Amino acid sequence: MRTVKEITFDLLRKLQVTTVVGNPGSTEETFLKDFPSDFNYVLALQEASVVAIADGLSQSLRKPVIVNIHTGAGLGNAMGCLLTAYQNKTPLIITAGQQTREMLLNEPLLTNIEAINMPKPWVKWSYEPARPEDVPGAFMRAYATAMQQPQGPVFLSLPLDDWEKLIPEVDVARTVSTRQGPDPDKVKEFAQRITASKNPLLIYGSDIARSQAWSDGIAFAERLNAPVWAAPFAERTPFPEDHPLFQGALTSGIGSLEKQIQGHDLIVVIGAPVFRYYPWIAGQFIPEGSTLLQVSDDPNMTSKAVVGDSLVSDSKLFLIEALKLIDQREKNNTPQRSPMTKEDRTAMPLRPHAVLEVLKENSPKEIVLVEECPSIVPLMQDVLRINQPDTFYTFASGGLGWDLPAAVGLALGEEVSGRNRPVVTLMGDGSFQYSVQGIYTGVQQKTHVIYVVFQNEEYGILKQFAELEQTPNVPGLDLPGLDIVAQGKAYGAKSLKVETLDELKTAYLEALSFKGTSVIVVPITKELKPLFG
Repeated sequence: MRTVKEITFDLLRKLQVTTVVGNPGSTEETFLKDFPSDFNYVLALQEASVVAIADGLSQSLRKPVIVNIHTGAGLGNAMGCLLTAYQNKTPLIITAGQQTREMLLNEPLLTNIEAINMPKPWVKWSYEPARPEDVPGAFMRAYATAMQQPQGPVFLSLPLDDWEKLIPEVDVARTVSTRQGPDPDKVKEFAQRITASKNPLLIYGSDIARSQAWSDGIAFAERLNAPVWAAPFAERTPFPEDHPLFQGALTSGIGSLEKQIQGHDLIVVIGAPVFRYYPWIAGQFIPEGSTLLQVSDDPNMTSKAVVGDSLVSDSKLFLIEALKLIDQREKNNTPQRSPMTKEDRTAMPLRPHAVLEVLKENSPKEIVLVEECPSIVPLMQDVLRINQPDTFYTFASGGLGWDLPAAVGLALGEEVSGRNRPVVTLMGDGSFQYSVQGIYTGVQQKTHVIYVVFQNEEYGILKQFAELEQTPNVPGLDLPGLDIVAQGKAYGAKSLKVETLDELKTAYLEALSFKGTSVIVVPITKELKPLFG
């Protein structure tokens, strides 16, 4: 007979899941009691930051991370970033303490009422063990569910008095497959249709990055000599953005996207939904005379696609098999993406494009880029053209508050992996406020994160939407009086404001050499380009 905790922690060792990111509460202290020295505990000050830090770390290391949050109240705090983790397809094991079993009938303080329902639908599986003996098996099932495609977070509600219960020795460890291969007949059908097409177009999504299919995606595009677009709102870069076949990122309006992909008889979407649309712009889903093929590891994505024929498969495994069946095409007249535009560097306040140019010119070859500054995304995509795999991350959900703490998790992953690349995070001054507590963890963990905050004292993206949607006089879009330097300093980060591009260059180079957590605030112009303009 051994305790539930001893057996469960031995299982986690076998699975090599030994990092816990958390914000402890009284219902979690029995789980954390006498915390083992071979496990790593990362403290965050609020549960949104807890989940996002774990998400970044999990994506960086490509393995699950344990998230420990405080019963139902903590889960409520975490829900926004949990939604993002689900759409990011990140394999997290979310755990929350539950009240003592003997008191649950009366629903005392801190009871997580209907615990398994609270995180739905943003977890793949949600469970509260019926008895202490089921806790180790629940963790094994949680691991298996999180890791099988489509990967994603799972949730366990764990009564606080289970951990010290003695149960029979049991070894529930087992291995599971983490990829699903394509139906061979369907691959042949897709290959035949691709071969027969006259002018195919490729749209790549973030699953290609997750499945480590970067080189396979390049080989496939070059075999077809077909233009490549990145899917709308791609949270990971799927294809080198300086490649001659790359056309840019697709817009997210139905009508505007249709115009971008005209002139092609076959559209092949690999590793992306069809499509992430917003806002409403009238049009057809694909141009007249076109057909569409979709490959995704997520049957939910393929079943709800608005158009096209689909195949459920890991992106890499599909590309490997399809390449065996498709011959080399002759080069066609693929249009070249326009060269990077140059910005006026004398303007004051600074223009965001010029700020990005200075960052690009002074960045080392190897960095990890994170973005949560929606109003500058088109400019960022013009200037900072990603050409290496696993070097760009953002949120798939559209919900702010993920990127600031996720950057800390990504930086922790850089340390654990030994890659040690700095994590450069582009933030809006509004975005910076959502999970600002994450800076504390970055400082305490000595992570090399540089937050570059574009301060225009407004929700710029919402003003762009207001113009597009013709909704004048919307309140709450201005953000005066934010002292972001003071916020960064309050959590211990090296923080300063710069007014000129020369000051920005100096501050950025110092932050790169500092190897700690830095906040650089850059006041920028309020001039905003129209969406899709």
